[in-house]
Amino acid sequence: MRGPLGATYLDLADVRAELGPILADEEVRKIGQNIKYDLLVLRNAGMPIAGVYFDTMVASYCLDPGRSSHSMDNMARDYLNYECVPIVNLIGKGKNQLTFDMVDAAVACEYAAEDADVTWQLYAYLKARLETQPRIAKLFAEVEMPLVSVLAQMEYNGVSLDTALLRQMAGELSEALEFLDERIYEQAGGVFNIDSPKQLAEILFDKLGLKSGRVGKAGRSTDASVLEQLSDQHPIADLVLEHRTLSKLKNTYADKLAGMINPRTNRLHASFNQTVTATGRLSSSDPNLQNIPIRTELGRKIRAAFVPAKETDCILSADYSQIELRLLADFSRDEALMAAFAADQDIHRFVASQVYDVPLAEVTNQMRARSKSVSFGVIYGQGAFGLARSTGMSPAEAKEFIEGYFARYGSIRAFLDECIAKAKETGYAETILGRRRRIRDLDSKNGGRRALAERLAVNTVIQGSAADLIKVAMLNVQRKIDTERLPVAVLLQVHDELVFELPAAEAEEHGRWIAEAMTTALELDVPLKVDVAYGPSWLSDK
Repeated sequence: MRGPLGATYLDLADVRAELGPILADEEVRKIGQNIKYDLLVLRNAGMPIAGVYFDTMVASYCLDPGRSSHSMDNMARDYLNYECVPIVNLIGKGKNQLTFDMVDAAVACEYAAEDADVTWQLYAYLKARLETQPRIAKLFAEVEMPLVSVLAQMEYNGVSLDTALLRQMAGELSEALEFLDERIYEQAGGVFNIDSPKQLAEILFDKLGLKSGRVGKAGRSTDASVLEQLSDQHPIADLVLEHRTLSKLKNTYADKLAGMINPRTNRLHASFNQTVTATGRLSSSDPNLQNIPIRTELGRKIRAAFVPAKETDCILSADYSQIELRLLADFSRDEALMAAFAADQDIHRFVASQVYDVPLAEVTNQMRARSKSVSFGVIYGQGAFGLARSTGMSPAEAKEFIEGYFARYGSIRAFLDECIAKAKETGYAETILGRRRRIRDLDSKNGGRRALAERLAVNTVIQGSAADLIKVAMLNVQRKIDTERLPVAVLLQVHDELVFELPAAEAEEHGRWIAEAMTTALELDVPLKVDVAYGPSWLSDK
């Protein structure tokens, strides 16, 4: 058959008749590079794939999550010493770029055959490497490979959006930004381009005389960390930070989400990326749902636009409660923290009572807030200056508070030291399921690099183990949905939260088993807790 520009192509019905049964055969093992993409494309073409066995991109990621690229071309160059034919040789680039259906079938066949051959060679190479590392091979086979199909199903499901609400929000954000503009101009003593780092730096450091922050290749920095440091010097810094938050909400979500809806399904289909973050966490793109800010009312309201397609359905959210702190308690074996979690106490109030040595009833909100900041700071390697900025304490007070914290929780200090020592000895940090991340600079003479490496060593163990946990939970949940053919669709995974679409009348029933599947995903000595909420939108509580 002939298509655009006279190119020959195969008839879809013929291809489906010949290849469809092979692709659907569970006994025929399928090997691919980024096979999640193939799962979606072929499913939409009426050729669902069964028997997914090995993804070379995922295998490379498991072996080296810190690698800059897991693309076939890059791996072929590095692992096979082979240069693949660039796609631009077939479709060109720029304004004259073709779509692949305009490429002649004979040329496309040669290109596709090279892809298949290179993928097969990469499979042989990566499989041999996996066989030398049993824990990583187990992680790959039992978690990461089954997860490919789960993520493909999530992307296929998509989610419905309330476009009218998004338009309303865009208008509200425009009004809020106009109000902020005027306040910023008032503080600056004149009009300027708030989005221009150069003009903002001139206002902050030249006109207002604020103490200059970092200087980089592009000039004086006005990034978020610099503005946070300047907030004590002048109110304009906080106003600019708020302006950036609202601008991001408007430009990234309120203005654009509706335009990303697939006209065929009338749903938004985000991509969930399995091979991006060094810790093992999933990321999302087109759009990036991980970055929806939820600390502001307007940020949270974006979630209200995520709704079920049918009026009889609801959106259910299942969110791990304080998962990283629970993992920290389990790993450090701190008896007091483990007992507090077992008793389902307010963990931040409990920690404050111990650090300040006062009864629980006498813990003030400020004490609790400071203890919460330190507890999370421990995970992210926050020092005295970081704590001082986030709590309003002086650096000296913050330093004293951190020392008091570790004096009380010596087991946590010992665990952190052990993470760093192990990484120094082996060259990598390891999660609960054996995921490894190479850690460099632990012996660096540069104090800043060494401190960053130490933070990465600790953070990888805790945050990476949380990623392991939610991935196993996702497998458990989808397995039950498929086995029992339940009317439940997994829509989104954001941080420690899973979002579902299901019949509203059955929400409590499904919420119970989903929570159980999540809390029993891994066996820990500290009990896991999942907060379940459901309603007419992602924002809604029951």
